[in-house]
Amino acid sequence: MKNLCFGFLMHIPYRLRRYRFFDIGQDHYYSDDMASEEAVRQVVEHSYMPLSETLLEMIRLSKSRFRCAVAVPGTTLDLLEQYAPEMIDRLRQMVDTRCVEIVAIPYSYSLAGEYDENELEDQLRRQAEKVKDLFGVTSGCVWNAELLYSDEMAERLYAAGYKTLMTEGAKHILSWQTANCLYHTPIKGKQVVLLRNMALSDALSFHFSDRSYAGYPMDAQRFVSEITNLPDSEEIVNVWMGAETFGMRQTAETGIFEFLKAVPYYAIEQGVGFMTPSEAAKKLKAEPLLSSPYPLTWAGEAKDLSEFTGNDLQQEALRQLYSVAERVRMCTDVTLRTDWLLLQDVTYMSDMNYKSQGLNGYESPYDAFINYTNILSDFLQRVEEQYPTSIENEELNSLLKTIHNLEKENEALKSRSKRKTAKEA
Repeated sequence: MKNLCFGFLMHIPYRLRRYRFFDIGQDHYYSDDMASEEAVRQVVEHSYMPLSETLLEMIRLSKSRFRCAVAVPGTTLDLLEQYAPEMIDRLRQMVDTRCVEIVAIPYSYSLAGEYDENELEDQLRRQAEKVKDLFGVTSGCVWNAELLYSDEMAERLYAAGYKTLMTEGAKHILSWQTANCLYHTPIKGKQVVLLRNMALSDALSFHFSDRSYAGYPMDAQRFVSEITNLPDSEEIVNVWMGAETFGMRQTAETGIFEFLKAVPYYAIEQGVGFMTPSEAAKKLKAEPLLSSPYPLTWAGEAKDLSEFTGNDLQQEALRQLYSVAERVRMCTDVTLRTDWLLLQDVTYMSDMNYKSQGLNGYESPYDAFINYTNILSDFLQRVEEQYPTSIENEELNSLLKTIHNLEKENEALKSRSKRKTAKEA
């Protein structure tokens, strides 16, 4: 039986304010609140809210046979709580249907997985706590930022307790194989990875209203037929994209919401089912090992990290940022920790890409770099004040070990307290 797995990423980065050299050491506020609020309200009004309404209707009309996944980084949830709490309520409605899986994702939609494994684990833990607090659910499936994946990262994520991963179905790792199967990671028999179907996902994301596209106009019945016509061995087709595809990149006038709404009707008619990533991992047989020794993403033509690390500006910004990762994790200053998460968003590296001229209000990648590194310079000064670089590595490691042990003891105490309370109840 063929199955469709829809996945929607809801990601809104904080907008950074214009931060001048003379602000360094004087002003520690980095975000542009008005621009951030405007961005949130625009995306929620034109995309997230109508998309969520459409998905709820699809679930209702299909009698809960339609299922999908949603990924929302913690920083985006913070923005939604602040500027569009109605969207949090709508997400809660979606989760309550039990047809929508909120998959795990780094709290700040960062490249921490490539630069600092402890930071990735910390962000996933923080994200899980946030999602549990808001929606009462957890997931053992990871949608890493930009679908970032490698064999080494798979092993680290398994050690952190994640047994299902999501990444790009890039041609250079597949060779003659297909993206429409479940695969084992290097942890064979214990961890699996699902692959995004690039052709169908990108057709919907970028070509739905493109009159020059060979498949224009896209039709729900034909879309489903492409899936039913696949070989019998190809059991799962993963169509994942940014949620802003619906209503922003492809406006409501293009008919994209009507297209999406019609998919379950034709899918059920043609015997195609729907699965969330975790359901696919449990129900489908995994194919032999899929290996990616180098970092893989869904970005750009190369499907690697070059969109975010490909030039000197990006590399220098990332080097400076993650040079203080251990020291920031030692800190108890809530504001500093919040800013640390804010500054890791991959969007700021994308702004420094030479292809990104004019995006997010910057005149050039150099303009984006200067603004970001001015902010970063102030942030690094604040870290230095709390944990000076004069602290020797041996002393720093000792402090980190002590803090880690205290955290473990604290978690154990909390766990014992909960068990005691449960027994007394």
